[in-house]
Amino acid sequence: MEELLARLAAAGIETRTVTHPAVFTVAESQALRGELPGGHSKNLFLKPAKGDGPFCLAVLEEARQVSVNALARAAGWGKVTMASAEELRATLGVEPGSVTPFGLVNAAAGRVRVVLDAALAAHPGLVWFHPLVNTASTGIAPADLLRFLRSLGHAVAVLDLEPAPA
Repeated sequence: MEELLARLAAAGIETRTVTHPAVFTVAESQALRGELPGGHSKNLFLKPAKGDGPFCLAVLEEARQVSVNALARAAGWGKVTMASAEELRATLGVEPGSVTPFGLVNAAAGRVRVVLDAALAAHPGLVWFHPLVNTASTGIAPADLLRFLRSLGHAVAVLDLEPAPA
């Protein structure tokens, strides 16, 4: 976590990090909203259903309800399935329950296709993600998140899905 935060600072990106008890689900993390105003996400780490193509990371607004198949079609990924815990660890260097776009610091460029929900990309405040561990959350401006991920060599597509439920 400290190395990630140092890299963000070295890139001139302002963040705010809050430590908290471990959270594994969106429902658990909702208890922290008073301390973490802004946009929140759910992150899906997927792989092609057949073949050895790149992994896929979907960074979605937390209330987004979309089937994995519909998401994959919208992203142009073809058929996908959930990646295993071992694949997650090997590719993003995080544990299940800690999936985060910040894990891309550990992935080789081109190894993961990334989509960011347009609702998060357009959020007027900070958007919050685990800084590689689920015992903290780091807030970052959406434009800075995109700039950082792209500086790591990852193409990030902003995906405009159906409006998230209110």
